Amino acid sequence: MTTHTEVPPQRRGPSDDPDSTPVVSVRGLWKVFGPKADRVPHSEELRGLTRRELMDRTGCTAAVRDVHFDVAPGEVFVVMGLSGSGKSTLVRCLTRLIEPTAGEVVFEGEDISGADAARLRELRRRKFSMVFQHFGLLPHRRVVDNVAFGLEIRGMSRGDRLRRAQEVVELVGLAGYENAYPDQLSGGMQQRVGLARALAGDPDVLFFDEPFSALDPLIRRDMQSEVVRLHREVGKTMVFITHDLSEALKLGDRILIMRDGRTVQCGTGDALVGAPADDYVREFVKDVPRGDVLTLRWIMRPPQDGDALDGPELGPDVVVREATRAVLAADRPVKVVQDGELLGIVGDEEILAVVAGRDGDIR
Repeated sequence: MTTHTEVPPQRRGPSDDPDSTPVVSVRGLWKVFGPKADRVPHSEELRGLTRRELMDRTGCTAAVRDVHFDVAPGEVFVVMGLSGSGKSTLVRCLTRLIEPTAGEVVFEGEDISGADAARLRELRRRKFSMVFQHFGLLPHRRVVDNVAFGLEIRGMSRGDRLRRAQEVVELVGLAGYENAYPDQLSGGMQQRVGLARALAGDPDVLFFDEPFSALDPLIRRDMQSEVVRLHREVGKTMVFITHDLSEALKLGDRILIMRDGRTVQCGTGDALVGAPADDYVREFVKDVPRGDVLTLRWIMRPPQDGDALDGPELGPDVVVREATRAVLAADRPVKVVQDGELLGIVGDEEILAVVAGRDGDIR
């Protein structure tokens, strides 16, 4: 690592433009199952009940409770939670595979909560695609025909759709398997076909509902890396559902953690690890190697009298692990600089505290 270190290429993240319009905007979203479900979001008394109390009182279950968030253009937004947290119900509400009980889902400026069946079909064919845990491939069709299926439904000519299918087959690393049938492929390769099928229509947003949870660990890691690579290359906005924290940290620009249908915390991976909102999040992140997630922005300190300020420079978003060698090799504190402005300094003590796991919550 040199003084002005080159950080490994990062995924393409959300737009840095604060005025950019969110691709997806969710406001006050509720999904309640049970009799007279629509009264729950509009009753202050019922809204305040726990899941068990609500069931005992009304026979209803609130799977999603008053959720709010925005997804920026080009962002990988991860929704994470344990089984029963409401994350899969949430993503199905975003595409109206499940009808929300209350709230707004705004897609590219259009509130799709009131979209009719014809408009929803158009959105699902052209604007967003879903990748599920179960691949749903057509067993009697070759890979290239499975990938082209959505384009066929759109009415695209056979020649055009096969050309497009071939492009995305190559993009997801399946070149040479175009004429294979699904039962001739491994689970990981079948999931690549599902991913290619979702990409073929060039949607604005890709929704992933725990797509890799049934795969073997090694294949799962390969597919996670594939999503990172594809995102870097094509820059699609993605909403990714998972119960796995390591997967969330690897993929997500921001992560929303759910519990019992509610949002517990929403932020970048380093924010969740560095400043967990409560004991529930703290328990989630306690075993995360902090040096792999926290950046220098979290551990830098203000310069003090007597500190040498002619040391090497690093950016504030360099991950601690990537900065460790440079900091420990320097004979004076490393300056954390952004756009020519000195933000703070980092020395051996700050680095070693993270590596040794002594940093606790950083606020």
